[in-house]
Amino acid sequence: MYKIGLMFGLLLFVGFTTQAQDETEVAKETEKALKTSTNLTWEANKQLTENDFPTAESDYRRAISKSGENAVAPFNLGTAYYNRESYGEAFGRFKQAGETASEKPDKHKSFHNMGNVFMKNKEYQKAVEAYKEALRNNPSDEETRYNLALAKEMLKKQQDEQKNDQNEDNKDKQDQEDEKDKNKDQNDEGDNKKDNEGEQNEDENKDKGDEGDNGENKPEENKEGDGDKKKEQEKKPNEGDQPEEQKQQPRPNQLSKQQIQNLLEAMQNEEKKVQEKMEAKKVKGKKIKNEKDW
Repeated sequence: MYKIGLMFGLLLFVGFTTQAQDETEVAKETEKALKTSTNLTWEANKQLTENDFPTAESDYRRAISKSGENAVAPFNLGTAYYNRESYGEAFGRFKQAGETASEKPDKHKSFHNMGNVFMKNKEYQKAVEAYKEALRNNPSDEETRYNLALAKEMLKKQQDEQKNDQNEDNKDKQDQEDEKDKNKDQNDEGDNKKDNEGEQNEDENKDKGDEGDNGENKPEENKEGDGDKKKEQEKKPNEGDQPEEQKQQPRPNQLSKQQIQNLLEAMQNEEKKVQEKMEAKKVKGKKIKNEKDW
C-alpha cells in the first residue's frame, strides 16, 4: 500500500508540472501573437495616416486574425470605415472591439462609436441603448451624455412623425372608405331612382289604360257622344259614295211624294163619303114641324 501511494503521488507531481509547462507555453504563444498583432496595428495606423487605406485595412485584418485580445485593431479599423461612411462595416468592427476589450475605457469608446453609427442610420432607439451602455463604462464622459440627450430628442421627434404619418394613413384610408360608401350610396340612389321612375311610368301607363276603359279622361268629342256617332258614320257608307238608284230610293219608314198625294186624295174621298152619309142621315131624320090648324 505504501509503495502504491508513493507512486500515485509521484504521478500527480509530474502531471501538475506538465500542465504548468503547457500553460506557460500557451501564455508565451498568446503574448507573442498579441505582440505581432500590436505591431501590425501600429503599421496599419501609420499607413492610414499616409492615406494608404487598402494596405492599412489589410494590416488591420491581419492583426485581428493574429490575436483575439487586441481590441485596438478592430476599433481603429471601424473608425477608418466610419470616416469613409461604410457604416455597416464600421458597426461590425466597433461591436467586435467592445466584445474583445477587457478594460472599461475601451468598452466605453466602442459603445460610444456604435451609438454614432446608429445615429447616422437614424436608428435612434438603438443609439440611446448604445450611449447608455457607454456611460455605464464611463459615467463622466460629457460627449456621450450629450449624444444620449440628442438621441432621445431625435427619437421623440421620430415617434411623433411616425404617429402623424400613421394618422394620415388612417385618414387616407378612412377617406377612401368614405368615398367608396359615397359612390355606393350614389349608385344605390340612382338604382332606386330608376326603379321609382319605372314604377311611376308603369303607374302612369296603368292610369292611362284605366282612363281609356272608364272614359273619364276621354277627349271632349267622346264625352258628347261624337265618338259613337263617328263609329256609326264609319259603319255607314258615305252618301257621296252611294249609287244613284240608292240615292233616289226613299229611306226606311218614309213615303214618296206620289204616295203621300194618293193617300191624301183617298182620305179626302173617304171624308167626302162620310160627309154625304151624314147629310143623308140628317135629311131623313129631320122633324117636320106640325102646324096647328086653328
